[in-house]
Amino acid sequence: MKSTVDRLGHLGAGIITSPDGPVFALGVLPGEEVEGTLQGDKLVDIRIVTPSTARVRPPCPHAKSCGGCQLQHASDAFVAEWKLAVVQSALSGQGLAATFLPIITSPPATRRRATLSSRRTKGGALVGFHARGSDVLIPVPQCKLLHSDLIAAVPGLEAIVKLGGSRSSEVSLTVTQSAAGVDVAVTGGKPLDGTLRMEMARLVETHRFSRLTWDDETVALRANPVQRFGRSVVTPPPGGFLQATAEGEAALLAAIRAALGPQRRILDLFAGSGTFALPLAETTEVHAVEGDAAMTAAMDKAVRQTEGLRRVTIETRDLFRRPLEPDEMKGVTGAVIDPPRAGAEAQTDRLARSGIPVIAMVSCNPVTFARDAKVLLLAGYQIDWVQVVDQFRWSTHVELVARFSRTA
Repeated sequence: MKSTVDRLGHLGAGIITSPDGPVFALGVLPGEEVEGTLQGDKLVDIRIVTPSTARVRPPCPHAKSCGGCQLQHASDAFVAEWKLAVVQSALSGQGLAATFLPIITSPPATRRRATLSSRRTKGGALVGFHARGSDVLIPVPQCKLLHSDLIAAVPGLEAIVKLGGSRSSEVSLTVTQSAAGVDVAVTGGKPLDGTLRMEMARLVETHRFSRLTWDDETVALRANPVQRFGRSVVTPPPGGFLQATAEGEAALLAAIRAALGPQRRILDLFAGSGTFALPLAETTEVHAVEGDAAMTAAMDKAVRQTEGLRRVTIETRDLFRRPLEPDEMKGVTGAVIDPPRAGAEAQTDRLARSGIPVIAMVSCNPVTFARDAKVLLLAGYQIDWVQVVDQFRWSTHVELVARFSRTA
């Protein structure tokens, strides 16, 4: 079958129009003439007949086999334009439009947090990412995405899996760079006993990990895996949320500061461990709300240990089941909301009715962002601008900050 690729879908697959419906092809670009074998609605064994001018040689030697990145075959300029178009399309689907600032993209080899898959083998262990659409594990020793600290941690991770993994099932490893060494959270390993705990503690010392968590148990803590949010030093809970790159976090924070401007009192909803609340508290009063008690505890400890912050109040609250009501937002002059991928429909509805003059909305899902944005616009807000931040380089993931202000 020889065809021309019409466009890329939001998951990065090429879409080819056919009389029987759309055909999906991986690793292709719009406008390319391709040839392959049709299997259901997928084109496989693809050969590029006429390449796009946007096609580039993947920078990573693992690109053909590894499923960790989806867009290494496309130029940076193409990916940037495509990600902007994904957000524009989501807004258009809700009948909305916005002014877009230039996209900010994190450099290669800056990903400081990742979830790796692993399995014990007859001779040791495999640690890496899955092949695209497969259960096959691909080791990635020359990965161009991960920070060098995470790559250097792989021998230690292999040792952990060799001791505590299984040949019949996978072990998941959430690894996070920290100032004190890589923080490792393991799920899916063997049940711990006294001997295994001692062996794991020895590996933590040998490989200079900061902390090792096994399911919900901290097995070893060599040093607190601290993160710096502004002037504050925070120890997030095991597996706790952290922005994917330091550069991406800085870009999001800069956009939030630009959106809010000088404020008297800020509300930070879905505040995590204080990624934005703590730096903002250096210049203004902040009320931070987060549903995870371990993260609010980490933020509270950081507040008590940081000198010179303005007043910070912290509330542990499930904002999906019990959103903050408009009468609880009195006196707030600006708000930050950074919900998970599902968005925050109920909380956005309350924000819309609160009358807060300016809102900075952070989102990792253009579809739910557009849905929630429409709620604000129907209540009298306007979108002043959208800043797309690409900290998941070479992936289909899109992050953004948008400024909303009240119209007269």
